[in-house]
Amino acid sequence: HRDLHVRSRRQRQMCIRDRFKRTLALAAGIALSVSAVCSHAADVLRVSAIPDEAPTELLRKFKPLGEYLEQQLGMKVQFVPVADYAAVVESLASDRLDMAWLGGFTFVQTRLKTGNAVPLVQREQDAQFTSKFISADPDVKSVKDLKGKTFAFGSVSSTSGSLMPRYFMLQDGIKPEEFFSRVAYSGAHDATAAWVQAGKADGGVLNASVWEKLVASGKVDTNKVKVIATTPTYYDYNWTVRGTLDPALQAKIKAAFLALDPAVPEQKAILDLQAASRFIETKPENYEGIEQAARAAGLLK
Repeated sequence: HRDLHVRSRRQRQMCIRDRFKRTLALAAGIALSVSAVCSHAADVLRVSAIPDEAPTELLRKFKPLGEYLEQQLGMKVQFVPVADYAAVVESLASDRLDMAWLGGFTFVQTRLKTGNAVPLVQREQDAQFTSKFISADPDVKSVKDLKGKTFAFGSVSSTSGSLMPRYFMLQDGIKPEEFFSRVAYSGAHDATAAWVQAGKADGGVLNASVWEKLVASGKVDTNKVKVIATTPTYYDYNWTVRGTLDPALQAKIKAAFLALDPAVPEQKAILDLQAASRFIETKPENYEGIEQAARAAGLLK
């Protein structure tokens, strides 16, 4: 009986040891898997952009730039589409994105939320950006002529399609919700132009860069839709990285953008798609005016 009892105890101990070994092996396997995933994630630069144009257009514009960055950085660059402006801010704040093309207001929101988001570069023209007020009504020659009519902004969070035009209108004594019979938000610059052309809104405002692109590509009929006013200049778009991104990688990304040369045909094609003559360095202080405008318009607490 005693021998049976000893053997039984040994078997239980062996079973416990075997289970313990299996648990350790499983834990090690999980750790390796997690490590592999993290390692893989570190080899991919996850990039996005505010959805201020149609998703297909954003992808078309980014593809050659993404390929160029892959060559310059020696790592995979993945474009991650987002549903709306807020999603870009949240994704950068939670490290789900590494870099994003932001409007000035979206940058301010990101910077306020994270405290450390870094604006790396902007297009040369982003230092003196403007918005265009448009209308297809032949009787409308200025913004004042739109009194009592319908008006379209882009996205609520758009710097050039909402915030700055609203700010400049307020400076001129125009409170949009009181001045126009109805205020609507199209969600994107190209959509605003389409709304005005189709008569869905009597007037609207969009960024100058998209307006010029729509005119050049024949996507807007300039015999019908006219520019009735242009805003004063302001700082707008930039490429921003999350503050926790490796500083050495940040420096390489910035250098890659600054190296884009319009004298090199392949690189000029990239710049043309970005509607850029070239990229220049930028800094958080450039966007203080936009933060002040957002607070004045009641869009920031």
